[in-house]
Amino acid sequence: MAKKKSSKKSSQNRNISLVVTVAVLVLAAIFAFTGKDFLGLFPAAETATQAVATQKSPTAVVTPPDTGNSQSWWSVYFTDPNTINDPENLTGSIPETLIAMIDEAQTSIHIAAFEFNLTPVADALIAAHQRGVEVQWMTDDESGIDADTEEGHGQFAMLEAAGIPVKDDGRSALMHNKFIIFDGQTVWTGSTNLTQNGNFRNNNNVIVIRSTKVAEMFEREFAEMWVDGLHGTKSPSTVDLQSTSIDGTPIQVYFAAEDEAISHLIPLVNGAKKSIRFLAFSFTHDDLGAAMLAQAQAGVDISGIFETRGSETEYSELPAMFCAGLPVRQDGNPGTFHHKVIIIDDEIVITGSLNFSENADSSNDENVVVITNKDIAKLYLQEFDRRWAEATDPDPATMKCK
Repeated sequence: MAKKKSSKKSSQNRNISLVVTVAVLVLAAIFAFTGKDFLGLFPAAETATQAVATQKSPTAVVTPPDTGNSQSWWSVYFTDPNTINDPENLTGSIPETLIAMIDEAQTSIHIAAFEFNLTPVADALIAAHQRGVEVQWMTDDESGIDADTEEGHGQFAMLEAAGIPVKDDGRSALMHNKFIIFDGQTVWTGSTNLTQNGNFRNNNNVIVIRSTKVAEMFEREFAEMWVDGLHGTKSPSTVDLQSTSIDGTPIQVYFAAEDEAISHLIPLVNGAKKSIRFLAFSFTHDDLGAAMLAQAQAGVDISGIFETRGSETEYSELPAMFCAGLPVRQDGNPGTFHHKVIIIDDEIVITGSLNFSENADSSNDENVVVITNKDIAKLYLQEFDRRWAEATDPDPATMKCK
């Protein structure tokens, strides 16, 4: 009798173990696919949620290797006005990649973008809206909504006619952001405006980050503008909630004007040990310029490329750097050199919509991403080298060095 009772208890234990095992496996599957850990059973470190397909094109670019058991979580793209410069042919272009991501969206596409005149992208957004995806667009009043009546525009009118809501900031400072959030999981950002010039004439970059945590940071900023109508300094700073780490890569996000972004970038420049490279559409921020000059005097290897237009004015940091002997050049693109990038010690990449100016930092709506990753930095350094080869040294006669 005792033996029979022991067998029954053993059978019950096996059944309980089986139920527990199945429950853990189910929770593990939920965590793997959604990132939700209802019982706190799994590690807190963020891992990638979606693989990146390799794009075979001159623009860009990049599928990083997997880390451990995680999947690839980032992609970097650069415009190439020398070879991909026909808005009628999207093959290999950044808009082609963007449209593919729009086509894959399942639940939501939230856009904060300064200006817009890409009809194929408008068509893709309308198709997404028609299949039930929530599409919302926050833009600038003057360069966005007001410009929609100009020749070659009208894409915002297309969206609104299809039932897609579009809002603008309605103020004198700029809603200069350049980010898109897909399904609350993926963030698209960088310097690239969603225009023909931005993608086919100008030098620009895009970084795509597949991370629910990073997406949450951008969704919060989007809601401040879209729901609360808060812009610039009226937006509350949540900078303490804007950092994470993905597979060992630290990521910090800043928003202007509320986070005083450049005040956070200067310590990164001050902390450089060996090198700084920068690519700048507008670089007029004196404190950031002074930090680079001080680092150059301390022996850090610094060089940079300026958009030619405006680089010789009294406000630009180019004359001071050139006269101090720093290797700086003016870009060689007949269009616009539109990057806003700093690379520190071949590892830290700073990119986004933020020009290195006081207005951008203290008045506009802007976004900045700081990523510490050597593989990503390598790609931005390659872009620097490509653009450096096209750039030219300033004319000493125009610099008026003392």
